[in-house]
Amino acid sequence: MNPDREDATVQCCAECGVVGGGILKTCKSCMSVKYCNVACQRNHWSTHKKDCKLRAAELRDTALFKDPPAKEDCPICFLPMPISLISCMSLPPATISSVPINDFAISNVELAGMNMEDYYPCCSKSVCKGCYYSFCESENDVKCPFCNSDRGSKTDEERVGEVMKRVEANDARAIYMLANSYHHGFNGSQQDHAKAMELYARSAELGCDEAHCQRGKLFYYEGDLKKAKFHYEAAAMAGHELARSDLGILESNSGNTERAIKHWIIAASAGEYQAMHILIKEFEGGFVGRDVIDAILIAYNNACAEMRSEARDAYLRLWNDRTDEN
Repeated sequence: MNPDREDATVQCCAECGVVGGGILKTCKSCMSVKYCNVACQRNHWSTHKKDCKLRAAELRDTALFKDPPAKEDCPICFLPMPISLISCMSLPPATISSVPINDFAISNVELAGMNMEDYYPCCSKSVCKGCYYSFCESENDVKCPFCNSDRGSKTDEERVGEVMKRVEANDARAIYMLANSYHHGFNGSQQDHAKAMELYARSAELGCDEAHCQRGKLFYYEGDLKKAKFHYEAAAMAGHELARSDLGILESNSGNTERAIKHWIIAASAGEYQAMHILIKEFEGGFVGRDVIDAILIAYNNACAEMRSEARDAYLRLWNDRTDEN
């Protein structure tokens, strides 16, 4: 006898109590009761509703607060790919009296949100900006490092066409980039908020954590905190540190200080400077103990160190010099 079938038949339907009669289906929300058909599940809902929601919330919290997946490495330099440009700056270690990256971000707002990835739509791969800088220095930036296709001679229309091909192939990253173009009016696209939201939703459904984070921000600014929280949580569970840090702020504003601190600890331990800055303020206010803040500072500094390289520093200096000139 099939062992899976045997395990299923020894359990009974939560509504009618029938044992056997086919494979029972588990409630997808709480994963704790089984039914023989949809009708039984529907009839049992009024009895099961309260317990189901409580158990589903417990399962979601377990997934939400577990260690996030490791960052993807840049396929060229094999260093972790940071979420934002300034997260990999070579600065002095953060201390209780200072988070250098946060201090830099405040005075260089235009750099704080810049992405550290350079996307190649010809083969749907990304490299860090440090490696892109190295390509430029060695005059190899006209070729794709993966498929060796000629990048330098392509017109803007041809580049957009490449992205559109990836969009048609349901490439989540390409769809996210196109959404950004409509949201901000980039790359010759006319600004279209509704179209951007449609594309962000499509990218998020395909698993893009950045799309979830962006949807969280947009819903937050629109005042829809329930949807904002849902998308921040989805991005956080996928390893998006900034989304988790913002989720902590949302929880804090809702009076859920303990949950907020949990989110900031996870984000800061992965090198997210905003979360580290907030936790130091929480420590100063007596909401975080000295032993906890010391451990988080060590984890934060180690995470930042793993993302640094001479090439990334050089790229950051280049952008900083350009900003000073403007």
